[in-house]
Amino acid sequence: MTTTEQSSTAAATDDPERADLLAMLGKGRHFLRFTVRELTDDQARQRTTASELTLGGLVKHVAAVEATWADFVVNGPAERGDPSTMTEEDFADWNNGFRLLPEETLDGVLADYAEVAKRTDELVASFPDLDASHPLPPAPWFEPGARWTARRVFMHIIAETAQHSGHADIIRESLDGQKSMG
Repeated sequence: MTTTEQSSTAAATDDPERADLLAMLGKGRHFLRFTVRELTDDQARQRTTASELTLGGLVKHVAAVEATWADFVVNGPAERGDPSTMTEEDFADWNNGFRLLPEETLDGVLADYAEVAKRTDELVASFPDLDASHPLPPAPWFEPGARWTARRVFMHIIAETAQHSGHADIIRESLDGQKSMG
């Protein structure tokens, strides 16, 4: 990320904590976008490791996760079924969230991601209370009865983006030898 990108993102608020959150979100997003630079749609669909993950699918997944968590900050947990009762069709739909489907393009998922990022950045800058919290939805991976603050959700989005940027870097290096860093 260039200094200009970092400062313009951080300048969206006078609050140092929010500026830090925005800067970290911007940095993680930059590395994910940089990792998929100059790829064709076919390359973005290609599996290069034992994992099912693809570069286009990772961008799509990160955008969906960020949008879901931003919605959680505003509206609380969405009504969802119990994950233990998911059908094969539910799992297929979920798995498609990690793939760039034939009717999708890398440019399209990057544009969607940019819109999600813009909305999240506006939320980080303007949400009235970073200490406001909601109960987490029931899921085997959440402690029963746990609540997350807006702050924790934004930090989780940062962590999720960074983790998947690392996955993307491995996939890209396996694809054509390009690295995001180093």
